[in-house]
Amino acid sequence: MASSLLALIDDIATLLDDVAVMTKVATRKTAGVLGDDLALNAQQVTGVKPDRELPVVWAVAKGSFVNKAILVPGALAIAAFEAWLRTRGWDLPIITTLMIIGGAFLCFEGVEKLAHKFLHAPEEQEARVAELLEAAADESVDMVAHEKQKIRGAIRTDFILSAEIIVITLGTVAGQDFSRQVGVLVAIALLMTVGVYGLVAGIVKLDDAGLGLSQRRGDGGFDRALRAFGRGILYSAPWLMKFLSVAGTAAMFLVGGGILTHSIPVLHHLVQAIVPAGGVGTLVSMLADAVAGILAGIVIVLAVKAWGRLRGPGPQTA
Repeated sequence: MASSLLALIDDIATLLDDVAVMTKVATRKTAGVLGDDLALNAQQVTGVKPDRELPVVWAVAKGSFVNKAILVPGALAIAAFEAWLRTRGWDLPIITTLMIIGGAFLCFEGVEKLAHKFLHAPEEQEARVAELLEAAADESVDMVAHEKQKIRGAIRTDFILSAEIIVITLGTVAGQDFSRQVGVLVAIALLMTVGVYGLVAGIVKLDDAGLGLSQRRGDGGFDRALRAFGRGILYSAPWLMKFLSVAGTAAMFLVGGGILTHSIPVLHHLVQAIVPAGGVGTLVSMLADAVAGILAGIVIVLAVKAWGRLRGPGPQTA
């Protein structure tokens, strides 16, 4: 009995250690989606009254937990189905195909964001933000409906990004046994949800914290230091959002391009042929992944635009 108990404890410890290691790998691979998820969700509360920001973030976070409660069992079912097909002699790369689709979608999203930024006048974005802020200040606007609309939109966005995270993670643990797959997927789902929305909650209240510190009373050196720190927060908060947006877009190309170059044999061999050995090779490999991601995103965006033109305008209603 004692030996069996020790063996069970050892198995559990080994399982948890493997889950921790694979979770770290999956976290690195999903960093691009995480950065974009963080930036997008922080922007979702633009136009919401300050006293309603945290309730909105919490509502979206609950929706995110529901999304992952749907996606994680779905991913496990896909992995089990692929393994079952393999036992029947059907070697269908379902997970790899889903990863390629997810990577391509990341690249598409990245190019779409860049196209929207550089091909649309800044006045359009400023007008949209001003409209949202005006709606928040107007007492005649139904802010309950406004909040619900924002929450639904944010949860839809979260579902897409969560699906990408789960698919990338599933590809990382595809060859592992079921218990390890469950452990890693659940760990990533919880880590990403708590991490993203915890940071979002901190970011949306960063300006309030800075304002409170900048208005602190007192003539002591500590009070003056806190006021200066608060002013620094107020100055840096907009730059933090810009940095998150830029870093998230760059990471989308790195992660999406990396998925494509590692999952498509032709691209993989091409990248391996140009990557030198040593530390420089890592930098060249990352650059190759980013270039592949950008090119793939451009091709997909052009294909989507061409398909839209071929379809023509939708049916007109009277």
